[in-house]
Amino acid sequence: MGRILLAEDEKDLSRAVTAILTHNGYEVTAVYDGEAAVEASRSGIYDVMVLDIMMPKKDGLSALKEIRDTGNMTPALFLTAKSEVDDRITGLDAGADDYLTKPFAMKELLARIRSLTRRTDRYNQKNISIGDTILDIGTQLITSQNSISLAKKETVMMEFFMLNPDKVITKTELLNHVWKDEDVEEDIVLLYVSYLRQKLKSIASSLEVQDAEEGYRLVEWKQNSEQDS
Repeated sequence: MGRILLAEDEKDLSRAVTAILTHNGYEVTAVYDGEAAVEASRSGIYDVMVLDIMMPKKDGLSALKEIRDTGNMTPALFLTAKSEVDDRITGLDAGADDYLTKPFAMKELLARIRSLTRRTDRYNQKNISIGDTILDIGTQLITSQNSISLAKKETVMMEFFMLNPDKVITKTELLNHVWKDEDVEEDIVLLYVSYLRQKLKSIASSLEVQDAEEGYRLVEWKQNSEQDS
């Protein structure tokens, strides 16, 4: 059903939430402090992040702000023992999509997570940009020094790459995200990656889809070249 990053320092609660989410078909990565949440967000791809506000090393507000500053727009739900309006506003201003006050019913948490996973269409209402490259989801147009139109599935794949820059995305993850339940062979991923590479090159983009172990990674090659020189 989806992958969840759970950052909760109360280990009994974390174990209980993990067990319920796993029972309901989710794959859960559990961490216990804000720094670990930031690191996990950099290395993994998740459908929803569930973050406690009060955590050691780095609180949830600071952790989410740092995550958002990298361009990661994965839907985020805050867990908090505080119910004051100011805390809710602060959480939403930090980039949260929703919040849930402790104690909470597990059924409500599941409902909130389902709601957040349905909100991925919000990306269709704005552009995504990295470096000199802009992807317009609505028009399926990608622009850098030049512009070119993408096919629907090329757009979905490029969006996935741009929402997860510098992360290794496996062929299976691409297959599941772009083609979902369609009965297609894994080789189709290689074909569409080659399409994207050609189109990125045709618009003189600084972005490049590189081969990585078990998959691919989107990087800014010009920036990397400058750093290496």
